[in-house]
Parts: sequence; C-alpha cells; structure tokens
Amino acid sequence: MNLPPHHHPARDAVVALLGSAPFGRAITITIVASAYLAFVLKVTIDWPGFIAIVAALVVLSAGSLAVRRHELEWRGILPISLLVFVGWSTLSVFWTDYQWASLSSILYQLAFAFLGIYVALTRDLIQIVRAFGDVMRVILLTSLVLEVMSGLLLDVPFIFLKISGNLAAGGPIQGLFGSRNQLGLIALIALVTFFIELRTRSVHPQLATFSLALGAVTLWFTRSPVAFGTTVVVALAALALFALRRLDPASRRVAQFTLLSGLLLVGVIGILARSQVVRILNAGSEFEYRYSLWRSITAVNPENSLEGFGWIGYWRTNLPPYSGIGGVPAINQSALSAFVDVWFQLGLVGLTAFVVFVVLALGRSWVLASNKRSVVYLWPALVLVVLIAVSTAESTALVEFGWFTLVVCALKASQDLSWRTRLPQD
Repeated sequence: MNLPPHHHPARDAVVALLGSAPFGRAITITIVASAYLAFVLKVTIDWPGFIAIVAALVVLSAGSLAVRRHELEWRGILPISLLVFVGWSTLSVFWTDYQWASLSSILYQLAFAFLGIYVALTRDLIQIVRAFGDVMRVILLTSLVLEVMSGLLLDVPFIFLKISGNLAAGGPIQGLFGSRNQLGLIALIALVTFFIELRTRSVHPQLATFSLALGAVTLWFTRSPVAFGTTVVVALAALALFALRRLDPASRRVAQFTLLSGLLLVGVIGILARSQVVRILNAGSEFEYRYSLWRSITAVNPENSLEGFGWIGYWRTNLPPYSGIGGVPAINQSALSAFVDVWFQLGLVGLTAFVVFVVLALGRSWVLASNKRSVVYLWPALVLVVLIAVSTAESTALVEFGWFTLVVCALKASQDLSWRTRLPQD
C-alpha cells in the first residue's frame, strides 16, 4: 500500500512524542534536575558537557512548544518586566569591553529563562510542585548519603565536590552544591515544596513527612547563617499568608495595605539607621566579608553606574574589572548579592528593571496566595520570598537554578494576574 506523499511516519512519531503528556512530565523533571544539579554536572562532565545538556533541553522544549502551540494559552504569560530586564542585559553586549564573554553569558541566561518559560507554560502549578518535589527528594537524599560517606564512613573530604566531610562535627555540609549557603537555599525551597505536597495531598502523607524531615535535617547541618536568616523570613511570610487567607475579602484588603505599610516603614527605618545595622551585623565574619566586597565594588563602579560593565553572570576573574575586586579575586564568582551584582553588571537601569521584575512577581504571587482557595498557590509566593531574601546575601537568583526558579514563579503569577489576559481575543 502506497502512503500519501505528505505522510511521514517518522515525523508523525516525533510530533506525537513531543506533544504527549509523558514527554512533558519527563522533560520537566529533567529540566528541573539539570538546573539544580548544575554544579555537580559541571565538575563531573565539565562545562562543554553541561552546555550540551542545556542546549539539548532547549531544542526539545522548543519542539514541544511548537507541537503544542495551538493548545496553550500564550496571552499574558511573559511579564513585560521580565522582557525589559532580559532585553537590557542583552543590549549590554554593545557597550561591554568583553563582548564574547558577555554574549555567551547572555545566551546562557536566555537558555534557562526559556526552560523556565516552557515549564510554566506547559505544566499546571501542582504538576510543577510535584516535579520539584520529586527532584528535591533525590538530590537532598543523595547529598546526605555523600556527606555520611565522607564525614562518617570514610572520613575523607570529597575535594572535587567541595564536600569537607564535617558531618561528624555537626556541619557545615555542602552536599551536591559546593557550598553550605547553596545547599541551605535548596533545602529551604525543598521544605516549601514538601509542605505544599503534604497540604495538597499530592503525595502519600508518609512520603511527605519523610521529605520534610529530610529537608529539615539537611538545612540544620548546613549551619548556614544566610539560610537560617531566610528561614525566619519565610516562616513569618507563611504565617502572614495563612492569617490573610482566613480573613474575609474586605478585611483582607485592609490587612494587605497595613502589612505593606509596615514593611515600607521597616525599610525606611533600616535605611536611616543603616550605620547601626551594619555595626550590628558586622560582628559576623560572613557579613563582614560581604560588606567589604560590596564596598570594593562601589569603589570600582562610579564611571559605569548608569549602564554597568555588561552582563557576565558568573564572574570571569581573568577579565577586568572582576580581576581586581575583593582582594582575592579567584574565590569570587559573584558580588554575593543579586542586587549589587545587577547594579555592577547592568547599572542603575538594569537594577531598576530587576527590582520591578521581582517586586511585581512577588506582589502577584502574594495576591494569588492570599486570595485563591487552593493552598498550592502558596508555593510560588513562598519560593519567591526565599529567593528574594537570599538575594541580599547571594547572587543565586541570577544564574542557573535560581534564575530558572525565579522565572517559573514569576510566569505562573503573571499567567493568572496579567492585565493582558483581560484583552479581547482576536
């Protein structure tokens, strides 16, 4: 039997695969795992291998989007604030002194943004939570197993993974992520995810309880001041959201404005009393080092304060001005603050765009979390609180898993609250 000329069995099979539900779930889990395991993948298969993985995921995701383009709701999915921020970082390639390095970093940023867009566009929020939960269980359990092997069974540090083997001494531990602060951040995101799984009953209660214990133990042994401080912020945010969800709409609106006014007042007081705050925090070596680094950065950047030196993501310590910052440049991969890093790389314009982006994302997700009946809407709001709070002391939200997660949460909030969703359809 002769097939019609337009019939291509191989192409039809590929199209059916790319548009299938199992493929969507599988590639979502693979994307989340690749983003969160970026450090360990880079130290085991090196940068070229990891770039190949990211490129393959982008190609597969683009193919899946092309196949499913007619069944997806596109209106309002891309926040204008995200487009402005990414657009400005892309334009910075024209004025930077290290164009090829900047171009590669911009493509790297765009790749993870695209993967975040794919996940947010093709998966429901509960499906995203499940995918994150499945990945988090594996990576946290693997991290603890490696720490037990290094710190208890073999009593030998795993140098190539930057695991110090300090578990017997009570920490700090680094797991699969190269530093205690990174592991602490991921444990916090995991705890939020596991809590939502438990409340939504999307996994067996015993599995959810085990996962919460796993996340709590991991967080404790990181001994990370940054993660511990962020835990307090997230706990207060969760309590505030649960209190708001119990109020009637009119009372909730008043409470929201009262809470916002209180936060603004605290911010103003913090700015006015910044010297005292610095003096108090400077007692800790972690903040002392960060504060010294930030002062070094502000001393370098006045000439480029409006547009910055150009987007670079991870610092290239062989390139100026990064080669002369912080005393020992080789240990610095970032400004240890997302906001300082954005100002340094993209200037005041880029910083304004980034702040608007994260504030709008948090505001939209907060409104959804406090007004929507389903508890699953707490996930993007609380994860954004984690990322924004950590961004004061780490630059994680600008690259790889932090940037990917930020994009996913921002897009899910925008998908429900963007003003463009109310425009008439053609």
